[in-house]
Amino acid sequence: MPDLTALAAAPRLLIEARLEPVQTQRFQPTGFPDLGAATYSLADGTEMLLVESAQSMANRLEAACWDEAAFDLVPPLAGLPYVAVDVFDGKTLRSRTATVLEAHRLNSPYVTKGMLDKRPFGDVLEGEADAQAGKPIDRARFVRTVLRYDPASLLHGVFMSNLSGGRLRLARALGAFIEARGVSIAQSGGVKNDRVNPSGATGEGYGNVPFVRTEYTAEEITAFFNLDLRQLRSFGLPEEVTRLLHLLALYKICRLTSEGMRLRTACDLDVTAVNVTAPAGFNLPAAADVAAELPEAIRACAPHFAKPAATRLRFQQTKASSKASRKAETAQEDQA
Repeated sequence: MPDLTALAAAPRLLIEARLEPVQTQRFQPTGFPDLGAATYSLADGTEMLLVESAQSMANRLEAACWDEAAFDLVPPLAGLPYVAVDVFDGKTLRSRTATVLEAHRLNSPYVTKGMLDKRPFGDVLEGEADAQAGKPIDRARFVRTVLRYDPASLLHGVFMSNLSGGRLRLARALGAFIEARGVSIAQSGGVKNDRVNPSGATGEGYGNVPFVRTEYTAEEITAFFNLDLRQLRSFGLPEEVTRLLHLLALYKICRLTSEGMRLRTACDLDVTAVNVTAPAGFNLPAAADVAAELPEAIRACAPHFAKPAATRLRFQQTKASSKASRKAETAQEDQA
């Protein structure tokens, strides 16, 4: 049984995981629109690189809990609430999604505009949180509402920007990012060859197209995890719920660090060491030990959860929701 005693009064849990590329030393970091790779320098001149952002790592921590083939949570998390959405075009089921998969979780438009018993789920959330115009938000009540439908959002944070004037929000309690220290650029390139028409119109996918590939090497790569224990205590939830949130956060971290991190095709990283830097004396348990504790912890919290635990919504596609992006429309017009 994992000993969580050290977390009871500590302000935060801090974990560092050392990473190395599976093969050679080159790796490809995340890229940002109009920016590319996020490089920066420390005061002492050390060249740094953001390999994976906090937003992306939150999605990866969620994905560690999801069985894509079964379209459900992994077995140790059975009974943990989340919201699933069936997306219909007329009477035809087009796709499915869930808060675990959505970048904004409970604030996804597929969730807030999805229907539960002929009522938009956003209205359900506002009603249960007692979010009314001209009245301060009851944070404790909102926290209990989030706990009821999607406890993972208490860890990853939620900002209901389209409900109640954007006042329904919780900061991220579990944060993570990956950065590299002492980086150098590894520049390379290639060409996409067209065996039929080398001089064809490249805008239409024909012709020979040269390209540049920018990768990096680094003296060290580190994944950082930060669990704000004070924030979890500030929710004022029963002891069994706080314990579940601790176990859930640990399970996400343990799964991600124990199975390696293939972030992109050219960014496949092995975890070589994991170190808890705070609180002193706390040792990260094995993923299997945490998984063994979760079923009972989830059962103990069942009275606080929605019934059934998986809330299923129906989202009806509209002209606005199914409209292609301007970029896609332009591409279609160019090909016409």
